[in-house]
Amino acid sequence: MSPEANTDRKVRVVIAKPGLDGHDRGAKVMAAAFRDAGFEVIYLGLRQTPESIVEAALQEDADVIALSILSGAHMTLFQRVLKLMKENSLDDVLLTGGGIISDEDIEALEEMGTGRIFGPGTSTQEPIRYIREWVGENRPV
Repeated sequence: MSPEANTDRKVRVVIAKPGLDGHDRGAKVMAAAFRDAGFEVIYLGLRQTPESIVEAALQEDADVIALSILSGAHMTLFQRVLKLMKENSLDDVLLTGGGIISDEDIEALEEMGTGRIFGPGTSTQEPIRYIREWVGENRPV
């Protein structure tokens, strides 16, 4: 199925700041960009647990979970969310995100099973395009 096949359907994105990180500007910028791109955004806000994030994705029938992590706890938090997603059969939901994450850790996260991870300076259009393509290929109507 081509990525354009799902363009009439609203992509549902849960955005969250897991852990104790209190810096949410990037998450809010992405939430606004996703909304402006026609996505339905469920912004959970600061200090979310992996359990609350996965529960929200289940309740909201999300296509995507997007995490913003600047605290340095990205390896632990992404891994925990991935584990909970598997336990809850969210195999057709994309886990993506961004933050201050080294290239080595980005590679390890993607090998672990996350989608693309975006760093500082990434254009807001890049994750929008990526998510649209992913949903078009993996979450047909």
